Amino acid sequence: MILAGIDSLRAALPRHQRLLGLDVGEKTIGLALSDPALRVASPVATIRRTKFTADANALLKLAAERQVGGLVIGLPLNMDGSEGPRCQSTRQFAVNLLKLKDLPILFWDERLSTMAVERAMIAHDVTRAKRDKVIDQAAAAFILQGALDAISRAHPAP
Repeated sequence: MILAGIDSLRAALPRHQRLLGLDVGEKTIGLALSDPALRVASPVATIRRTKFTADANALLKLAAERQVGGLVIGLPLNMDGSEGPRCQSTRQFAVNLLKLKDLPILFWDERLSTMAVERAMIAHDVTRAKRDKVIDQAAAAFILQGALDAISRAHPAP
């Protein structure tokens, strides 16, 4: 099910289940995983896109292995907040994924996420070759961390 906001995600997420963050691109899908307490996002993997079924199977296999109860998918909005063709493609990816497995899905604004991650890597002298290998999963972690921070603000720990 596609959810409307953070509160809906928190309510739909089974207890002690993790969230999987996705940065869905044309050539790759970056993946990041939360801890069970929903506090920290960590980069996990990058899937090189081939066909939807193969991509979805790899993603769902990882989700099953890591006790994932929901997805946070980066939505590539235009800078003015409007949706373009990349948003439509990302939304269609989510709809197709839901046909295979019913998971709570929250779209999260990913504007400038890849740029922010790349700047941080450059500041830490990460080589271009190494950046290219991990940029998508790092962007997924950036996206997921934004959602986790919003969950923490909405539902502070006791």
